[in-house]
Amino acid sequence: MKVLVIGPGGREHAIVRSLLKDPNVSEVHSAPGNAGIAKLVPTYAIDGNDPAAVTALATKLAVDLVVVGPEAPLAAGVSDAVREAGIPVFGPSKAAAQLEASKAFAKEVMAEAGVPTAMARVATNAEEAADALDTFGAPHVVKDDGLAAGKGVVVTNNREEALAHAQTCFDAGGSVVIEEYLDGPEVSLFVLCDGRTTVPLSPAQDFKRIYDNDEGPNTGGMGAYTPLDWAPEGLVQEVIDRVAQPTVDEMASRGTPFVGVLYCGLALTSRGTRVIEFNARFGDPETQAVLARLKTPLGALMLAAAKGELDQAEELRWSKDSAVAVVVAAENYPDTPRTGDRIRGLNKVDALEGVHVIHAGTKLDEEGRIISAGGRVLAVVALGTDLVEARERAYDGVELVQLDGGQFRTDIAGKAARGEIHVSSTATGSIPNVKA
Repeated sequence: MKVLVIGPGGREHAIVRSLLKDPNVSEVHSAPGNAGIAKLVPTYAIDGNDPAAVTALATKLAVDLVVVGPEAPLAAGVSDAVREAGIPVFGPSKAAAQLEASKAFAKEVMAEAGVPTAMARVATNAEEAADALDTFGAPHVVKDDGLAAGKGVVVTNNREEALAHAQTCFDAGGSVVIEEYLDGPEVSLFVLCDGRTTVPLSPAQDFKRIYDNDEGPNTGGMGAYTPLDWAPEGLVQEVIDRVAQPTVDEMASRGTPFVGVLYCGLALTSRGTRVIEFNARFGDPETQAVLARLKTPLGALMLAAAKGELDQAEELRWSKDSAVAVVVAAENYPDTPRTGDRIRGLNKVDALEGVHVIHAGTKLDEEGRIISAGGRVLAVVALGTDLVEARERAYDGVELVQLDGGQFRTDIAGKAARGEIHVSSTATGSIPNVKA
């Protein structure tokens, strides 16, 4: 089959790479892609957020499946337009993508479905925000209600900082969701959905803040690893039973079936597993690590989801290896990243055993050289027999990347590799069977 992948980032490069390994896939195309994707498949310089442009390209290429990677085209209704043209799509409709596009909507769905999550209030002005902050106390969690590329959340003990973030959102015409703080380690679980059936992938953990030891502002993600040997036994099934399936059932009952990936961002708290947030697509950079271990053909899985046939899909098979992805970001990320810098050393990285480079914010200059074109420039992904070996290989690769001003965290998967992550004995198995 022919597949068109929409998106410009690392997640899409990882998806393209996996699709090319699927014997069922004869052709892969990408729009707009990046420098790394362009080395593998044909790319097209269209606006991936434009439903008409994507539909026209998919029709012209006569593809059998369109995979929508990022959140923005989903929120713009790209999936709806392509489906109306009769082409199967892996990615939720605009209505279903509200699970990510509006945190207030997601809270409403979770409440109806009885999904355990943080207590929260929606605020539309400074007075409401101040009242909510005082109700929940510190640490304060303030989330922009709309899409913010992973950077719309502030977690702080400083009440004035929390109020300032809320005011910034109000000034932009938006609202905020203010929540109680959730303690405990975080887990990302991707769940493939076809509107009815749910199939979980391997859990991962990502690192959202820019600096080591989880310091500094939030980013789109600075690294990830999988599997999670420290996660409680039965966690994945618990999340399917209490989180993903009830959410998919609720969305179906509303007439807006969810097709694609439901990203469950979880906290394993002292009071049980809680949902931090939903996303309506694969997470980045967790995708880079998770797909590196997936042995089941990805194209067949995505087509089954798009056609409502996941219940007939083969059982997932995984490599026994561990995977670590370390992001190299541009200077001044996540504020206003510097772009246009030459990137060297990538061939040396790819030559390392068990290591490959996933491009994110890259493009080719007029002379065909790879230069930086975004905040998160690339990820070095490594497989190893355990996390220790995978980490060593990943950082060996990172050291070979030459990018002026490039920055990366040195502690990705470090605590897990040293056995330093501990989960409360009540982190699972204690989810209340009541509406949150």
